[in-house]
Amino acid sequence: MTEEIDYFIGIKGSGMSALALILHDLGHKVLGSDITQYTFTQRGLEQANIETLPFSADNIKPGYTIIAGNSFTDEHPEIVRAKELGLTIYRYHEYLGKLIQNYTSIGVAGAHGKTSTTGLLSHTLGGVAKTSYLIGDGSGKGEPDSQFFVFEADEYRRHFLAYSPDYIIMTNIDFDHPDYYTGIEDVYDAFETEAKQVKKAIFAWGDDPWLRKLKVDVPVYYYGTGDKDDFIAKNVVRNTKGSEFDAYFHDELIGHFMVPLFGEHSVLNALAVVAVAYAEKLQPELIAKELATFDGVKRRFSETKVADMTIVDDYAHHPSEIDATLDAARQKYPDKQIIAVFQPHTYSRTIAYLDEFAESLNKADVVFLTDIFSSAREQSGSVSSEDLGAKISHGGTVIKLDNMEPLLEYKDAVVVFMGAGDIQKYERAYKALLQLRK
Repeated sequence: MTEEIDYFIGIKGSGMSALALILHDLGHKVLGSDITQYTFTQRGLEQANIETLPFSADNIKPGYTIIAGNSFTDEHPEIVRAKELGLTIYRYHEYLGKLIQNYTSIGVAGAHGKTSTTGLLSHTLGGVAKTSYLIGDGSGKGEPDSQFFVFEADEYRRHFLAYSPDYIIMTNIDFDHPDYYTGIEDVYDAFETEAKQVKKAIFAWGDDPWLRKLKVDVPVYYYGTGDKDDFIAKNVVRNTKGSEFDAYFHDELIGHFMVPLFGEHSVLNALAVVAVAYAEKLQPELIAKELATFDGVKRRFSETKVADMTIVDDYAHHPSEIDATLDAARQKYPDKQIIAVFQPHTYSRTIAYLDEFAESLNKADVVFLTDIFSSAREQSGSVSSEDLGAKISHGGTVIKLDNMEPLLEYKDAVVVFMGAGDIQKYERAYKALLQLRK
């Protein structure tokens, strides 16, 4: 008799590893394959004793249900073998779309802020009611009798169209993924198509002109700090301990909320969470208690201290995200020098946003760049980090992994490493030099 196993092709992907952890929690037997080099999602899989094999067609056995990562083509040897054996094959987003139907599902979509908002929402709801969640930082948890299922809904290649959630938070619409989308109108079309699949209500950021255009059959509640919004944050205070505000639904005071997070976007993300909780009639006092204990998600303003330096690790790889991350750093460390180390992610994005990257990075006191991180789809291009550096007035020097010495000139400062590639190897090299200097 064949054993029933959910087999993940590309199990170390951030969404894939989270989904594997959820199914493991729900009692499924989970197995998967991936590259052998270390990734930040690996630790969670190891802690759950989920085995990860190197890619090989021989891994695939009769009776397996296959869940394939979206970056693997049908020519991948394991997918070829699965088809030969006549196995059921799902793509990641197809399986997730099926799974969420068992719960009150809340998706989080947006060009920026998805992971942070999904993490904040799942933490907060999870303290009040049973909640399963899938976060794009590789975190996932499955509660068999959950009331809520909170998940990140990624717009890349329109994958989120596999989802028909009860609610969705839309943080913003921006032109990203220039390797797929033709422009901002194309991105808007994808978001509106997804919005039309939502069953109960949409919570959208009120200052986004594209989100204001949504034409759907379910209610759209706008959140923000303006009079035209439905859910409004008033009396906002941002200091070195975090951010707090009074939340209103039109003229009705919901309550006072504090979140130990930094940057203007943190207030908006928290307000979106309050709005969802209000719609589900959850007690504001309980929501406030949970918001106040949130300690962040992986690779979003993750801090470590080495010697006299504060090191921040952040996934920011788009100008809007760099703005948000540097804004957060200024709020938390108003009296310290802010040094940015940025790894441009893909040639197409770098060339599409060359001037915007320079403008955003100049908000740091000093800027260093690494070479461009290429993707599997895009190995080279007609732009370099030196081209970006030439447009930056606050530095712009390109540093190499074997020579991180220029960063050692700074004392008692904040170094923000930003990027969606392998920027962490530069961070590790810098930390090792700091340890030697101690």
